[in-house]
Amino acid sequence: MNINRNLNQDFSSVLDHVTNTYNRVVCSGAATIVIHNDEIVLEKYLGRQSNTHNARIVQVDTQFHVASVRKSYIGFAVAYAVYYGYIASIDDLVLTYKPGLDHIVWKDTSIRHLLTHTHGLDELEGIAFREYPPGENWTYRQVGTKILTEIVEQTTGRTVSDILHEQVFNPLSFTESNWYSKKHEKLVDVILRYDGDGNWQTSDSTKGDKMNMYVSARELAYWGYFHLNEGRISGKQIVPREIIRLATELQSPSLLDDSLPQNGFLWFVKDLPAMKTELGESVPKGSYQILGYTGVTLLVIPQENIVAVRMFNSFGSPQGYNYLADVRSFGDTVIGCLKKVKG
Repeated sequence: MNINRNLNQDFSSVLDHVTNTYNRVVCSGAATIVIHNDEIVLEKYLGRQSNTHNARIVQVDTQFHVASVRKSYIGFAVAYAVYYGYIASIDDLVLTYKPGLDHIVWKDTSIRHLLTHTHGLDELEGIAFREYPPGENWTYRQVGTKILTEIVEQTTGRTVSDILHEQVFNPLSFTESNWYSKKHEKLVDVILRYDGDGNWQTSDSTKGDKMNMYVSARELAYWGYFHLNEGRISGKQIVPREIIRLATELQSPSLLDDSLPQNGFLWFVKDLPAMKTELGESVPKGSYQILGYTGVTLLVIPQENIVAVRMFNSFGSPQGYNYLADVRSFGDTVIGCLKKVKG
């Protein structure tokens, strides 16, 4: 995929925002890209890929660890499985597909609950336990994501990675978006806040089920642009529009407290004026966003025909840094730039 570049100063405040965050978190490198009205209007790379002597400079082909941003790719794979009938309905119970799970713990839990972080489950030493009844609250836990990847593989006979390569990466010639078992020179080092951070884990799996996905800033922006255009690139419909719509439209249970975050297929979506939303206050309805523990953020605003990406190689929030407030501020800064563009 190629998009024309028309770099200008209209979105300089976004670069300022990213630079400020780069100087506040524990990282060695960063990048930001904005695509507006089908042109790249901002593209900037900062720092180096690691703290080592003579480390490679962050550049176009540098791939950042995207952490939970990987969930947008898992969401696509689930939408693919639903669209083609491998999964009959997202309101199907998880136990229909995974009968070997503990029936007491997983009772009444649907695929919709997993996709919208409303399943009410957590995990301790690999064993799931219930925090609250499904659909009655919202919590951000990994156990639901793991089961989703298993259901995708079980129903389609293909891994999340297989589906993404077949449906998106290969048709669009993406070569800088993948799950890796081994390090190579284009992958950043993830900079931990302290040695031995137990939250940091690596994996040998390349199936798309683990948090070892690395993506370049440009290909993450293209991934957002692919969604913005509902799967249609250069006049060709790469995947059915309905797959993208399933993934990015509001799917949260209708009875969920309006103040809680709202989700599509793992994407955060802007619909009701939720108090606990992870999107900026001025970001308009219909927008959607995905973010990760490394500070990586992908924001898509269909109403304004814009995609904004920021990437860092940090891991977690240092003392005094409010990650969610900074993410919301990033979105609001994008909107502020658009207002200036419109005059």
